[in-house]
Amino acid sequence: MSYSSDVKNELARLEGQKPCCEKAELLGVLRMSGALVLRGKNIGIHFSTENAALARRVLQVLKSNYQVRTEVVITRSRRLKKNNRYQVEVLPDSRVADALRELQILPSEEDVKRSNLLGKVCCRKAFLRGVFMAGGSVSRPSGDYHMEIVTETEELARLVLKVMHGFSLSARMTDRKKDYIVYLKDGDHIITFLSIIGAHQALLEFENVRIVKEMRNNVNRRVNCETANLNKVIRASVLQVACIRYLQERGCYELLTDKLKEAAELRLLHPDISLNDLVEFTEGKVGKSGLNHRLKKIQQLAVDKGMDISEYD
Repeated sequence: MSYSSDVKNELARLEGQKPCCEKAELLGVLRMSGALVLRGKNIGIHFSTENAALARRVLQVLKSNYQVRTEVVITRSRRLKKNNRYQVEVLPDSRVADALRELQILPSEEDVKRSNLLGKVCCRKAFLRGVFMAGGSVSRPSGDYHMEIVTETEELARLVLKVMHGFSLSARMTDRKKDYIVYLKDGDHIITFLSIIGAHQALLEFENVRIVKEMRNNVNRRVNCETANLNKVIRASVLQVACIRYLQERGCYELLTDKLKEAAELRLLHPDISLNDLVEFTEGKVGKSGLNHRLKKIQQLAVDKGMDISEYD
Protein backbone atom coordinates (compact mmCIF):
# COMPACT_ATOMS: atom_id res chain seq x y z
CA MET A 1 0.00 0.00 0.00
CA SER A 2 1.32 3.45 -0.95
CA TYR A 3 1.98 6.23 1.54
CA SER A 4 -0.84 8.24 -0.10
CA SER A 5 -3.25 5.37 0.55
CA ASP A 6 -2.18 5.24 4.19
CA VAL A 7 -2.88 8.97 4.55
CA LYS A 8 -6.29 8.70 2.88
CA ASN A 9 -7.30 5.69 4.95
CA GLU A 10 -6.42 7.59 8.13
CA LEU A 11 -8.41 10.63 6.98
CA ALA A 12 -11.42 8.55 5.97
CA ARG A 13 -11.62 7.11 9.48
CA LEU A 14 -11.60 10.41 11.36
CA GLU A 15 -14.49 10.74 13.78
CA GLY A 16 -16.22 13.49 15.71
CA GLN A 17 -16.47 15.99 12.86
CA LYS A 18 -19.03 18.81 13.13
CA PRO A 19 -21.90 18.79 10.58
CA CYS A 20 -20.56 21.96 8.93
CA CYS A 21 -17.14 20.35 8.49
CA GLU A 22 -18.67 17.13 7.15
CA LYS A 23 -20.47 19.16 4.49
CA ALA A 24 -17.34 21.12 3.60
CA GLU A 25 -15.42 17.84 3.29
CA LEU A 26 -18.19 16.37 1.12
CA LEU A 27 -18.06 19.49 -1.05
CA GLY A 28 -14.34 18.90 -1.64
CA VAL A 29 -14.85 15.23 -2.48
CA LEU A 30 -17.75 15.80 -4.89
CA ARG A 31 -16.14 18.82 -6.59
CA MET A 32 -13.09 16.67 -7.24
CA SER A 33 -14.61 13.35 -8.27
CA GLY A 34 -18.38 13.54 -8.20
CA ALA A 35 -20.69 13.59 -11.22
CA LEU A 36 -24.32 14.63 -11.60
CA VAL A 37 -26.83 12.13 -12.99
CA LEU A 38 -29.97 13.47 -14.70
CA ARG A 39 -33.12 11.37 -14.83
CA GLY A 40 -36.10 13.36 -16.08
CA LYS A 41 -36.40 16.44 -13.88
CA ASN A 42 -34.54 14.84 -10.98
CA ILE A 43 -30.83 14.87 -10.23
CA GLY A 44 -28.65 12.14 -8.72
CA ILE A 45 -24.98 11.89 -7.77
CA HIS A 46 -22.35 9.38 -8.88
CA PHE A 47 -19.07 8.98 -7.00
CA SER A 48 -16.46 6.32 -7.74
CA THR A 49 -13.25 5.35 -5.92
CA GLU A 50 -10.90 2.42 -5.36
CA ASN A 51 -10.59 3.32 -1.67
CA ALA A 52 -13.17 1.39 0.36
CA ALA A 53 -12.70 3.65 3.42
CA LEU A 54 -13.40 6.76 1.35
CA ALA A 55 -16.52 5.18 -0.17
CA ARG A 56 -17.80 4.42 3.34
CA ARG A 57 -16.97 7.96 4.41
CA VAL A 58 -18.94 9.55 1.57
CA LEU A 59 -21.89 7.22 2.20
CA GLN A 60 -21.86 7.99 5.93
CA VAL A 61 -21.73 11.78 5.45
CA LEU A 62 -24.52 11.69 2.87
CA LYS A 63 -26.81 9.62 5.09
CA SER A 64 -26.15 11.60 8.27
CA ASN A 65 -26.74 15.01 6.68
CA TYR A 66 -29.27 14.50 3.91
CA GLN A 67 -32.48 12.55 3.36
CA VAL A 68 -31.38 10.85 0.16
CA ARG A 69 -31.49 7.28 -1.12
CA THR A 70 -28.12 5.67 -1.81
CA GLU A 71 -26.72 2.52 -3.37
CA VAL A 72 -23.22 1.09 -3.46
CA VAL A 73 -22.03 -0.94 -6.44
CA ILE A 74 -18.72 -2.83 -6.31
CA THR A 75 -17.04 -3.61 -9.61
CA ARG A 76 -13.70 -5.10 -10.63
CA SER A 77 -11.31 -2.67 -12.29
CA ARG A 78 -10.11 -3.66 -15.76
CA ARG A 79 -6.74 -2.12 -15.15
CA LEU A 80 -3.59 -4.15 -14.48
CA LYS A 81 -3.96 -4.37 -10.67
CA LYS A 82 -7.67 -5.24 -11.00
CA ASN A 83 -8.63 -3.55 -7.73
CA ASN A 84 -12.22 -3.28 -6.56
CA ARG A 85 -13.98 -0.07 -7.52
CA TYR A 86 -16.67 1.30 -5.22
CA GLN A 87 -19.43 3.34 -6.82
CA VAL A 88 -21.61 5.37 -4.49
CA GLU A 89 -24.88 6.27 -6.19
CA VAL A 90 -27.30 8.87 -4.84
CA LEU A 91 -30.54 7.98 -6.62
CA PRO A 92 -32.21 10.83 -8.51
CA ASP A 93 -34.78 12.55 -6.31
CA SER A 94 -36.12 16.04 -5.75
CA ARG A 95 -34.34 16.21 -2.39
CA VAL A 96 -30.93 15.72 -4.03
CA ALA A 97 -31.15 19.14 -5.65
CA ASP A 98 -31.68 20.73 -2.23
CA ALA A 99 -28.57 18.99 -0.93
CA LEU A 100 -26.53 20.13 -3.94
CA ARG A 101 -27.70 23.71 -3.45
CA GLU A 102 -26.66 23.62 0.20
CA LEU A 103 -23.29 22.26 -0.91
CA GLN A 104 -23.14 25.14 -3.42
CA ILE A 105 -22.65 22.72 -6.29
CA LEU A 106 -25.95 23.80 -7.89
CA PRO A 107 -26.82 27.51 -8.15
CA SER A 108 -29.41 28.65 -5.64
CA GLU A 109 -32.43 30.79 -6.45
CA GLU A 110 -31.70 32.85 -3.33
CA ASP A 111 -27.98 33.57 -3.46
CA VAL A 112 -28.21 36.03 -0.59
CA LYS A 113 -29.41 33.36 1.81
CA ARG A 114 -26.78 30.82 0.85
CA SER A 115 -24.43 29.87 3.64
CA ASN A 116 -20.70 29.97 2.96
CA LEU A 117 -19.42 26.44 3.59
CA LEU A 118 -15.83 27.68 3.63
CA GLY A 119 -16.45 30.58 5.98
CA LYS A 120 -14.89 28.91 9.02
CA VAL A 121 -11.29 27.83 9.47
CA CYS A 122 -12.37 24.32 10.52
CA CYS A 123 -14.49 24.00 7.37
CA ARG A 124 -11.66 25.13 5.09
CA LYS A 125 -9.49 22.43 6.66
CA ALA A 126 -12.25 19.89 6.04
CA PHE A 127 -12.55 21.07 2.42
CA LEU A 128 -8.82 20.48 1.86
CA ARG A 129 -9.20 17.05 3.45
CA GLY A 130 -11.98 16.24 1.00
CA VAL A 131 -10.11 17.34 -2.12
CA PHE A 132 -7.00 15.46 -0.99
CA MET A 133 -8.90 12.23 -0.34
CA ALA A 134 -10.56 12.47 -3.76
CA GLY A 135 -7.65 13.62 -5.90
CA GLY A 136 -4.48 14.06 -3.90
CA SER A 137 -1.22 12.19 -3.48
CA VAL A 138 1.93 12.59 -1.42
CA SER A 139 5.27 10.88 -1.97
CA ARG A 140 7.00 8.90 0.74
CA PRO A 141 9.29 11.11 2.84
CA SER A 142 12.22 8.80 2.12
CA GLY A 143 12.25 10.20 -1.44
CA ASP A 144 11.75 13.68 -2.82
CA TYR A 145 9.20 15.82 -1.00
CA HIS A 146 6.12 16.21 -3.20
CA MET A 147 2.40 16.56 -2.57
CA GLU A 148 -0.14 17.32 -5.28
CA ILE A 149 -3.86 17.65 -5.86
CA VAL A 150 -5.03 17.02 -9.43
CA THR A 151 -8.24 18.55 -10.77
CA GLU A 152 -9.88 18.74 -14.19
CA THR A 153 -10.98 22.36 -13.83
CA GLU A 154 -8.88 25.48 -13.45
CA GLU A 155 -11.58 27.12 -11.31
CA LEU A 156 -11.41 24.39 -8.67
CA ALA A 157 -7.61 24.37 -8.77
CA ARG A 158 -7.52 28.10 -8.09
CA LEU A 159 -9.99 27.68 -5.21
CA VAL A 160 -7.81 24.97 -3.64
CA LEU A 161 -4.74 27.18 -4.17
CA LYS A 162 -6.47 30.13 -2.50
CA VAL A 163 -7.51 28.06 0.52
CA MET A 164 -4.00 26.65 0.90
CA HIS A 165 -2.47 30.12 0.67
CA GLY A 166 -4.85 31.13 3.46
CA PHE A 167 -2.95 28.69 5.68
CA SER A 168 0.41 30.22 4.59
CA LEU A 169 1.32 27.16 2.52
CA SER A 170 3.74 27.71 -0.37
CA ALA A 171 1.46 25.95 -2.86
CA ARG A 172 1.86 26.46 -6.59
CA MET A 173 -0.25 25.55 -9.60
CA THR A 174 0.62 24.14 -12.99
CA ASP A 175 -1.16 22.32 -15.80
CA ARG A 176 -0.43 18.88 -17.20
CA LYS A 177 -2.22 17.96 -20.41
CA LYS A 178 -5.90 18.53 -19.54
CA ASP A 179 -5.42 18.57 -15.74
CA TYR A 180 -4.55 21.32 -13.28
CA ILE A 181 -2.20 20.48 -10.43
CA VAL A 182 -1.80 22.27 -7.10
CA TYR A 183 1.42 21.10 -5.45
CA LEU A 184 3.83 21.48 -2.54
CA LYS A 185 7.54 20.60 -2.60
CA ASP A 186 8.69 21.92 0.76
CA GLY A 187 8.95 19.29 3.51
CA ASP A 188 7.90 21.67 6.30
CA HIS A 189 4.84 22.81 4.36
CA ILE A 190 3.82 19.25 3.52
CA ILE A 191 3.96 18.46 7.25
CA THR A 192 1.84 21.55 7.95
CA PHE A 193 -0.65 20.44 5.28
CA LEU A 194 -0.93 16.96 6.80
CA SER A 195 -1.58 18.57 10.18
CA ILE A 196 -4.23 20.88 8.71
CA ILE A 197 -6.21 18.02 7.15
CA GLY A 198 -5.94 15.88 10.29
CA ALA A 199 -3.49 13.16 9.14
CA HIS A 200 -1.54 13.14 12.41
CA GLN A 201 -0.28 9.54 12.27
CA ALA A 202 0.97 10.05 8.72
CA LEU A 203 2.55 13.32 9.87
CA LEU A 204 4.52 11.54 12.61
CA GLU A 205 5.76 8.93 10.13
CA PHE A 206 6.73 11.67 7.68
CA GLU A 207 8.58 13.61 10.37
CA ASN A 208 10.42 10.55 11.72
CA VAL A 209 11.59 9.47 8.27
CA ARG A 210 12.58 13.03 7.42
CA ILE A 211 14.67 13.37 10.60
CA VAL A 212 16.54 10.12 9.84
CA LYS A 213 16.98 11.19 6.22
CA GLU A 214 18.37 14.61 7.15
CA MET A 215 20.70 13.09 9.76
CA ARG A 216 22.01 10.66 7.14
CA ASN A 217 22.49 13.51 4.67
CA ASN A 218 24.33 15.56 7.29
CA VAL A 219 26.62 12.64 8.07
CA ASN A 220 27.30 12.10 4.36
CA ARG A 221 28.06 15.79 3.86
CA ARG A 222 30.45 15.78 6.82
CA VAL A 223 32.19 12.63 5.61
CA ASN A 224 32.49 14.06 2.10
CA CYS A 225 33.88 17.30 3.50
CA GLU A 226 36.39 15.50 5.69
CA THR A 227 37.39 13.25 2.80
CA ALA A 228 37.93 16.28 0.57
CA ASN A 229 40.03 17.97 3.26
CA LEU A 230 42.06 14.79 3.77
CA ASN A 231 42.72 14.51 0.04
CA LYS A 232 43.81 18.14 0.00
CA VAL A 233 46.23 17.51 2.89
CA ILE A 234 47.66 14.44 1.18
CA ARG A 235 48.16 16.23 -2.17
CA ALA A 236 49.89 19.16 -0.46
CA SER A 237 52.17 16.86 1.55
CA VAL A 238 53.08 14.71 -1.45
CA LEU A 239 53.94 17.83 -3.48
CA GLN A 240 56.08 19.28 -0.70
CA VAL A 241 58.04 16.05 -0.23
CA ALA A 242 58.51 15.74 -4.01
CA CYS A 243 59.87 19.30 -4.21
CA ILE A 244 62.34 18.63 -1.39
CA ARG A 245 63.51 15.37 -3.03
CA TYR A 246 63.85 17.16 -6.36
CA LEU A 247 66.16 19.78 -4.83
CA GLN A 248 68.21 17.08 -3.06
CA GLU A 249 68.66 15.02 -6.23
CA ARG A 250 69.87 18.05 -8.19
CA GLY A 251 72.27 19.32 -5.52
CA CYS A 252 70.20 22.41 -4.85
CA TYR A 253 69.25 21.54 -1.30
CA GLU A 254 72.22 23.45 0.11
CA LEU A 255 70.82 26.63 -1.41
CA LEU A 256 68.11 26.59 1.24
CA THR A 257 68.45 28.80 4.29
CA ASP A 258 68.62 27.21 7.72
CA LYS A 259 64.95 28.02 8.38
CA LEU A 260 63.89 26.46 5.07
CA LYS A 261 66.00 23.37 5.82
CA GLU A 262 64.31 23.02 9.21
CA ALA A 263 60.91 23.13 7.49
CA ALA A 264 62.04 20.63 4.85
CA GLU A 265 63.45 18.16 7.39
CA LEU A 266 60.28 18.46 9.46
CA ARG A 267 58.15 17.62 6.43
CA LEU A 268 60.39 14.66 5.49
CA LEU A 269 60.11 13.28 9.03
CA HIS A 270 56.29 13.62 9.00
CA PRO A 271 55.13 13.26 5.38
CA ASP A 272 51.58 12.10 6.19
CA ILE A 273 50.26 14.76 8.56
CA SER A 274 48.49 18.08 8.00
CA LEU A 275 50.08 21.48 8.34
CA ASN A 276 48.16 22.04 11.59
CA ASP A 277 49.71 18.92 13.11
CA LEU A 278 53.12 19.67 11.65
CA VAL A 279 53.22 23.01 13.48
CA GLU A 280 53.13 21.19 16.82
CA PHE A 281 56.57 19.70 16.08
CA THR A 282 58.12 23.18 15.82
CA GLU A 283 57.74 23.54 19.61
CA GLY A 284 56.23 26.98 19.22
CA LYS A 285 59.10 28.42 17.18
CA VAL A 286 56.93 29.07 14.14
CA GLY A 287 53.21 29.36 13.50
CA LYS A 288 51.05 27.79 10.83
CA SER A 289 51.30 30.70 8.40
CA GLY A 290 55.06 30.92 8.86
CA LEU A 291 55.57 27.21 8.26
CA ASN A 292 53.29 27.30 5.25
CA HIS A 293 55.26 30.27 3.85
CA ARG A 294 58.56 28.35 4.17
CA LEU A 295 57.20 25.26 2.44
CA LYS A 296 55.79 27.46 -0.35
CA LYS A 297 59.25 29.00 -0.85
CA ILE A 298 60.77 25.51 -1.14
CA GLN A 299 58.12 24.62 -3.71
CA GLN A 300 58.81 27.80 -5.70
CA LEU A 301 62.54 27.13 -5.68
CA ALA A 302 61.93 23.63 -7.08
CA VAL A 303 59.79 25.12 -9.86
CA ASP A 304 62.49 27.69 -10.60
CA LYS A 305 64.98 24.83 -10.95
CA GLY A 306 62.80 23.17 -13.59
CA MET A 307 60.41 20.91 -11.66
CA ASP A 308 57.02 20.28 -13.33
CA ILE A 309 54.33 20.20 -10.60
CA SER A 310 51.32 20.01 -12.93
CA GLU A 311 50.89 16.28 -12.20
CA TYR A 312 50.24 17.11 -8.53
CA ASP A 313 47.25 19.41 -9.24
